[in-house]
Amino acid sequence: MSSGRLGVAAIPATTDTTVYTVPVATYTVCSVSITNRNPAPATIRVAMASTGTPDLHEWIEYGTTIIANGVFERTGLVMNAGLNLVVYSDLANVCSSVYGIETSTA
Repeated sequence: MSSGRLGVAAIPATTDTTVYTVPVATYTVCSVSITNRNPAPATIRVAMASTGTPDLHEWIEYGTTIIANGVFERTGLVMNAGLNLVVYSDLANVCSSVYGIETSTA
């Protein structure tokens, strides 16, 4: 089981991007950090989704603004096996890190 940084990704503009997927027979307690490296605000979304393309009800942040050169963080996420942490941004030059701990359910 892993702990620390579990996933990292550069988020392309207007693209749902899976940053982390919980392994089989595991649950994860994690946080997600999203950094806007732009000189303008970025609008982001975050989902805990069954696939890489979240259904409308799977978004846990939607239309959230990150100020220019700012950071957004969501903590205390508990995810079961197979769930994907998916991030979206309306701008390029946005990156995301997922960090936490995986625990076996077997």
